[in-house]
Amino acid sequence: MPFTIVRQDITEMKVDAIVNAANTGLQMGGGVCGAIFRAAGAAQLQAACDKLAPIQTGEAVMTPGFNLPARCVIHAAGPVYQPQNKAQNERMLRAAYTNALKTAVEHQCESIAFPLISSGIYGYPKEEALAVAVSAIRDFLADHELDVTLAVFDKAAFSLSRKRFGAVESYIDEHYVKAREAGRRTLVREKRSVSYDAEACLAAERAAAAPGAPSSLDALVGNLDEPFSQMLLRLIDAKGMSDVDVYKRANLDRKLFSKIRTNRGYMPSKRTAVALAVALKLSLQETGELLERAGYALSHAVKFDVIVEFFIVQGRYDIFEINEVLFAYDQPLLGGCG
Repeated sequence: MPFTIVRQDITEMKVDAIVNAANTGLQMGGGVCGAIFRAAGAAQLQAACDKLAPIQTGEAVMTPGFNLPARCVIHAAGPVYQPQNKAQNERMLRAAYTNALKTAVEHQCESIAFPLISSGIYGYPKEEALAVAVSAIRDFLADHELDVTLAVFDKAAFSLSRKRFGAVESYIDEHYVKAREAGRRTLVREKRSVSYDAEACLAAERAAAAPGAPSSLDALVGNLDEPFSQMLLRLIDAKGMSDVDVYKRANLDRKLFSKIRTNRGYMPSKRTAVALAVALKLSLQETGELLERAGYALSHAVKFDVIVEFFIVQGRYDIFEINEVLFAYDQPLLGGCG
């Protein structure tokens, strides 16, 4: 997947490069920096760093990964947070991410993992640090092919970010079957209710797509046996979008998109199908019609589906924003490789 967020120890990640939240002297520090040095072999990594030090805030340099699963370490120096100078904080933090990404591409890396730079002892508020990270990575990926992972070990940034998710929380409370039924049914009855409502939801969506029902996609659907890939290509043409526009907006790997495009019988995962619907800015009904071609439907019995539905209903099609919320609710992210 081009950009994903995980809860994982960055020192254990098997990627081409991991990023060290470095100080400008490239000295072994605490937190993530110290963990990376210890895992790589502190003496040998420090010796490699000494040959490159010092660097400026916002700059990035590369050393071997030594004992790490990653082939190399990119040392990026983020800013020490200064509340009185937020514009400079953001500029320097963005530069640290962008220069690390550029360094990865220059050294033919295909995958890279970041910590949340400057959000530890450097004092950058985690929610603001997350916003800068996502923005910088998204802008870079618009012009480059690279798998990027943001490794969040304690998830604290996303706990803070829930302040922004009040509307999502309300929508989940109103529509999510399990949440609405919690405390009022036994586990067995709740499961029956979920099953019933899921079937009812699916039946309603199929009824909406039945012959004679109004649909903005009637002219595009063709016959009911049209495969997913063919319908997808029709939609791309109808929306006036390029393949690159679509797979990047869907947070999909280029090779996966090529497979979907060329294999008439290819059936994507639900996450991939939904990601493509988001990339194409489909309405809720249009999304249901596209998903049906792959054998799926959105259901109010599934929290993932309710969250996605919220963003589609609101007309908010930024897949990175959607994935932030999905991660905060411990749901799988949109995009992927299947």
